[in-house]
Amino acid sequence: MAFFLVCILWLSNQAISLAGDVYRLNPGDKLEITVWEEEKLKQEVVVLPDGTISFPLVGHVTAAGKTTEDLVKLLRERLNQFIPDSEINVRLLAAEGNVIYVTGEVAHPGAFVMKGPTDVMQALSMAGGLTSFAKKNSIIILRREADGRTQSFPFEYGDVEDGENIETNILLQSGDTIVAP
Repeated sequence: MAFFLVCILWLSNQAISLAGDVYRLNPGDKLEITVWEEEKLKQEVVVLPDGTISFPLVGHVTAAGKTTEDLVKLLRERLNQFIPDSEINVRLLAAEGNVIYVTGEVAHPGAFVMKGPTDVMQALSMAGGLTSFAKKNSIIILRREADGRTQSFPFEYGDVEDGENIETNILLQSGDTIVAP
């Protein structure tokens, strides 16, 4: 019964934290940008590896790390000198830049697109699970911060599998790497 209550509390905390989360654009994401009554300005763009997009009359602007609403505001500011009070829409067509990596002793190592909030256990499942050679209690998650530093988070599969230390089953962020030695 205690395990059940802990799971309920953890899930409710996850739901509360997800409610405040907003998707931020990543390199590789595909966008459609439209400007009301300006058919020539309808564009499908991909966020480049350097995090920028190029848009007519505006030039290059940083999109990575921004929400679609942030990008609308930036484009509106830049377009205002050409089209005052423009109505702009940015639509995410494909979140292909929302990628995590799983490497090491898993059945199918590689890059995986997260189509929604994904935790460590789900990512390991996407990679086909651990092999019999995996050191399941020595898994780490590597995360590169905006300033270039890399953080490391330990993950003990056996504990989470047994319902212990479930708080270590963190939600992953784009660019995270799971290493299963």
